[in-house]
Amino acid sequence: MFVIIGYLIALGCVFGGFMLAGGNMAPILKVLHVELMIIGGGALGAFIVCNQPKVLKATLQALPSAFKGSKYTKGRYLELLALQYDILQKARKEGLMAIEQDVENPDQSALFKKYPTIAADHHVVEFITDYLRMMVSGNLNAHEIESLMDSEIETHHHEKHAPVAAIARLAAGLPAFGIVAAVLGVIKTMSSVGQPPAVLGGMIGAALVGTFLGIFLAYAIADPLAGVLEQKVDESSKELQCIKTTLLASMQGYAPTTAIEFGRKVLISTERPTFTELESHVKGKK
Repeated sequence: MFVIIGYLIALGCVFGGFMLAGGNMAPILKVLHVELMIIGGGALGAFIVCNQPKVLKATLQALPSAFKGSKYTKGRYLELLALQYDILQKARKEGLMAIEQDVENPDQSALFKKYPTIAADHHVVEFITDYLRMMVSGNLNAHEIESLMDSEIETHHHEKHAPVAAIARLAAGLPAFGIVAAVLGVIKTMSSVGQPPAVLGGMIGAALVGTFLGIFLAYAIADPLAGVLEQKVDESSKELQCIKTTLLASMQGYAPTTAIEFGRKVLISTERPTFTELESHVKGKK
């Protein structure tokens, strides 16, 4: 919603200010479709050339999320921490082998079913169960598991950042395609030097529309889009860091109540539940 509002503000202020200053939209609208074809078509072709198919697919999948609100809310984090508390508490009371079935079959686990928001996120469930499985096996110590977690989080961040980098490169190239459109317009104008000054002026103005559109699309549309997607990538990585910190604290011998407090402290302050909120939520889920 805020992305759409931002785009509307950008369009309204730029074109509204132009008209308030006495500008005429007719010359822009007259050549808009042609300029968009040159700039947009050239940029799209270059975008396809410089990105692998998997990056193109990931970008198409990531774009809708830019126009949605963040799913990383305080409520989601409360569920995540409460789920980890329940798992660690069960392991502490009944032994690590008691959570083996929960880890192997999270879809059938009563613990995971209590937290449908987290259970519906396949990647998060897989991340939790993979490392719980290692804890149950007892073959790796805390330092080795931490190293594996760091590597996986880094890989996750790299994969999720690929669409961001692709759109950022697109934004960087759009002004150049605007110049291409403008140069083509100048070529057309130079081939009509015998026309009256009024006609030549209109042709030059039409050529400059390409430069304007390239810059506008880059800095008002594409670059902000890359920015909001990058923020969403950082949020997803922060959730994995929360899980990592909680599980490692448990491996180091801390009680479940203390372990989830470690995880809570990792979260960004605007979405981080307070100690009291987390304690009340955990007790309410028992």
